[in-house]
Amino acid sequence: MAIKKILVEPNKLLRQVSQPVAEVDKQIQKIMDDMLETMYSANGIGLAAIQIGVPKNLIVIDLLTKEKKKNPMFFVNPKIIKKSSKMSKYEEGCLSIPNLFAEVQRPSECEIEYLDYEGNKTSLKATGLLATCIQHEMDHLKGILFIDYLSKLKRDIILKKLSKQNLEQKRLVI
Repeated sequence: MAIKKILVEPNKLLRQVSQPVAEVDKQIQKIMDDMLETMYSANGIGLAAIQIGVPKNLIVIDLLTKEKKKNPMFFVNPKIIKKSSKMSKYEEGCLSIPNLFAEVQRPSECEIEYLDYEGNKTSLKATGLLATCIQHEMDHLKGILFIDYLSKLKRDIILKKLSKQNLEQKRLVI
């Protein structure tokens, strides 16, 4: 496994629509293993393949329980088949928009179909934080970021702060 570089907004790849995976093979499993290691190293709870520059319909999630027990979940070609009409708000962040957060409203429950790590077709009913995380990561597969749900003013504020962060990281002190 290897830790990959996480793309940061603005990056054209983050706005690209990811492509379906034809078959879950060793190469796809390696990408998912790398994604998981990358996500853990960045203290994230979800990561889409496009965030490491791989435009494939792959997501990894691990909500890490209070006991800090790892429980990784792998989603290949996920599709939402049902969303609840009941909405919930969570303060969302994103590894591609580091250290910046905003409340986003999403359906509080969703049901998805996907292929697992072994390529088996399965489904999952998700609620709460897991439902939010799945929807957030699936948005990445369509080139959508959580800031796209915000008002223009809030989005502009976050993008300005992000730009300032990026400039500060590029400075060299001699």
